Amino acid sequence: MSQIDEPARPAQKKRTYRKNQPLFTLIGKMKLWPSRKGILHGIRSLEITGSTAVISTHCGKTFTIRNSRTSRASRWLRNKIFVSPCKQCAIPDWKLEKYQGTSFQKKSGAVLDREKI
Repeated sequence: MSQIDEPARPAQKKRTYRKNQPLFTLIGKMKLWPSRKGILHGIRSLEITGSTAVISTHCGKTFTIRNSRTSRASRWLRNKIFVSPCKQCAIPDWKLEKYQGTSFQKKSGAVLDREKI
């Protein structure tokens, strides 16, 4: 018997976004949250109320965050700083690859809209 090769997957397209996006729109698009220890969590729900939001992760943690363009979480998401993904959240490999393939540039790229969250 001969083995049939699977067709090669097309290369992932590069996603480019504007660099200084508000934190809520960034999280709403990526559905990821970097903890202070460097663990990347998957977001189950994001409830925005004014300048604060309540985040629930897949591992059962819930916390309140404030909207900021220059916060630690915003910088870590833009610069892709994390130690490891959360084992309880079970972030799929395709999502991590998509996250690693995203770039942020200062003067070009798509602008994220808050209405599309």
